Amino acid sequence: MHRVVVLLGSNVDKERNLPAAVRLLAASATVAAVSPVYETAPVGAERSPRFFNAAVLLLTPQTAAELKDGLLSDIERQLRRERTADRNAPRTIDLDIALYDDAIFDYTPADGRPRHVPEPDLLRFPHCLQPVADLLPDLPHPETGEPLGRLAERLRHDYAAAHGPTIWPRPDVTL
Repeated sequence: MHRVVVLLGSNVDKERNLPAAVRLLAASATVAAVSPVYETAPVGAERSPRFFNAAVLLLTPQTAAELKDGLLSDIERQLRRERTADRNAPRTIDLDIALYDDAIFDYTPADGRPRHVPEPDLLRFPHCLQPVADLLPDLPHPETGEPLGRLAERLRHDYAAAHGPTIWPRPDVTL
């Protein structure tokens, strides 16, 4: 079994879509852990609604491409994800593979858009890294070797210094 961390994000009917995505994941895969939920400012589309972001730790025998093309794409379809040319457009749900074991690799799912694991945005945005670090704080990032918890703390601080606050815990939202 592979240990896979999946990032979840929604800013369209997020109060319904994020929990629904977790339920659909749990109905078809082994969900080992679910992070807390964070409300986050949109990136690249400042007039868009705020997001809810979280992460889920899955145990699966599937390859990254099989998981993305199968279960994750199926859930995005069920929750009516519409992809447009604007990568920052509002969305009902977004499911991305952040970590796959401790591996580093590239893959291309059926949509033809190449992906990298670990997800590069883990090192760029607190809303991606913090939920993952909540699940696996002592896990070394596969590329930097730094524990995810320490990396998240530094990224939150540096990002807030440059952009102001962009991530807020939502203990009132449970998955």
